Amino acid sequence: MLDGRWRASFEKGLRPVGASLRRTGVTADHLTTVGVVMSVAAAVAIGAGQLRLGFALLLLTAVPDVLDGAVAKASGMASPRGAFFDSVMDRVSDAFLLGGVAWYLAATSSGYSPVLPMAVLAATMLISYERAKAEALGYDARGGLMERAERLALLGIGLLFDALLVPVLIVMLVLTVVTAGQRFVKVWRQASADRPVAAPTRRRRSRRRVSRSRATRQAATSWPQRFRDRRG
Repeated sequence: MLDGRWRASFEKGLRPVGASLRRTGVTADHLTTVGVVMSVAAAVAIGAGQLRLGFALLLLTAVPDVLDGAVAKASGMASPRGAFFDSVMDRVSDAFLLGGVAWYLAATSSGYSPVLPMAVLAATMLISYERAKAEALGYDARGGLMERAERLALLGIGLLFDALLVPVLIVMLVLTVVTAGQRFVKVWRQASADRPVAAPTRRRRSRRRVSRSRATRQAATSWPQRFRDRRG
């Protein structure tokens, strides 16, 4: 939701910053890589119980994620390769961050709590797959209540107020599943509108074959008569 409404505006406003970074030799791939490194550091801090440090590193993870697009556009280097790299690294960062949360909850909580981050991660991968598959088929699956910006914002709240971490994860799980449903319905409607015309039924096809066979036999039968008429 926030990605669709605000990301383009953020990147447009950050384009001068991207141009300045590009002049220093920093590329979008460099920023994407820095974001992944920060997510690994955040995961380790969270797993070790340093939730405030994990929150600070989470913010540092988000900054390169916003700037890499601005740098790519400012340098005229935006490409499918860069988009692919950025998307894959986003999934890697999500896995590290939620894995760090699961590590922390496994050490400090009991019951189902350590499973929650893994459930959120599974739902996150589902909505990412839905978008990738839809775009490969020529459809649009963007949007929904819980995109990556919302997930990072809610996770930051859970890290900043550790008593809210488990309730925040429950909310993230519910809204991510809802988002998966929203994207499924959106693509289903687009695909249904583009449904091809149904193929002829077996009976109609058999009738066409019979008609062609009759026409062939009639042509074969009438050919000698036409030949005799020409000779006469």
